[in-house]
Amino acid sequence: MIKGGQRFALTSGRDPKLVNKTSDFVKKFVSIGSLRSARRCLNFSRKETFRQVQMESNENNNVRGALIVLEGLDRSGKTSQCSRMHSYLVEQGIPVELWRFPDRNTCVGQMISSYLANKSQLDDQTVHLLFSANRWEKRSLMESKLKSGTTLIVDRYSYSGVAFSSAKGLDIEWCKAPEKGLLAPDLVLYLDISPEEAAERGGYGGERYERLEFQRKVSQQYRILRDETWKIIDACLPLEDVEKRLRELALDCITDCRNGKSLSPLLLQ
Repeated sequence: MIKGGQRFALTSGRDPKLVNKTSDFVKKFVSIGSLRSARRCLNFSRKETFRQVQMESNENNNVRGALIVLEGLDRSGKTSQCSRMHSYLVEQGIPVELWRFPDRNTCVGQMISSYLANKSQLDDQTVHLLFSANRWEKRSLMESKLKSGTTLIVDRYSYSGVAFSSAKGLDIEWCKAPEKGLLAPDLVLYLDISPEEAAERGGYGGERYERLEFQRKVSQQYRILRDETWKIIDACLPLEDVEKRLRELALDCITDCRNGKSLSPLLLQ
């Protein structure tokens, strides 16, 4: 590689043939590099498009990441699809993180984890408030990440908390109250599956809430919470078909947020 000092020495010397040879070499090197770059652009045009948007976003303080939430019954495929979506967006060059609630790494989350594993007993109101507190303790970080341009893929959010607690018989309006003021998702993706079909999937029954009759009640509460903004995906379709549909919806959402969509508070109706 010809460094700055070497180039100066060559062009200021007395041998014009050497200068011309050096110049030809540099031109050839640049041409080969340009050709290779063009091929890369052709092969990865979509990835480069998103990277270009990312570079432009650094110059625009209004551009932010998207808050994308996946909801559904236990064993509906949320965790697998969240991981697949995260990997896909990373490949596209999009800043993205995968979050899960409850976050069992926090102090509150560890109490929840113990409860879900049937290692401790708590009354239903306490459990609901713990789940809500677990989301609140991540709110500031969530907002900071989104405003910095990072998209968040979230496995369960406030809707799960309300659906599961109200399925136990708690008043649904009481369950909604502590959730108000959290950040509203830009996109809610609901993986739709019947409780009976979910119960047939592997690993069912490993945690406290994975009981068929209870999941039926949770399904009913989800139907009450749904609104016209939710995107409903048939979770019984082939894995690849579900994944493709989720990708399309996520990319559209990310584009909307990069085009100036504002963050808003969660207002459960």
